[in-house]
Amino acid sequence: QVQLVESGGGLVQAGASLRLSCKASGGTFSGRTFGHYATAWFRQGPGKEREFVAATNWNTSKFYYAASVKGRFTISRDDAKRMVFLQMNHLNSEDTAVYLCAVHWLGDGSEFASGYEHWGQGTQVTVSS
Repeated sequence: QVQLVESGGGLVQAGASLRLSCKASGGTFSGRTFGHYATAWFRQGPGKEREFVAATNWNTSKFYYAASVKGRFTISRDDAKRMVFLQMNHLNSEDTAVYLCAVHWLGDGSEFASGYEHWGQGTQVTVSS
């Protein structure tokens, strides 16, 4: 089974930075190159629906960001290590949420959750003002 495990969340003050990581493992990857997966980060705040944060298409030729994080957050990946990262700067209370990573084989970097076949369980980010 494919597994995605996020880490790096925590409690920080407004204005601080955090770097989230997502490690991919599992049987599917043994037959497919991780570098052929679109990767994304979504978040779900308390009492809110899951929302798109950032994504890359499968060959990282395109990057997409939600308007609320553009210029503050950066998505990146290390295909050799099967890892995806989210660098978050200038955090504010609106960024408080559970952050989840997701991947999809040969995906185009969709901003819709339905565009991803594998999901992690998430890591909590709490920003105090």
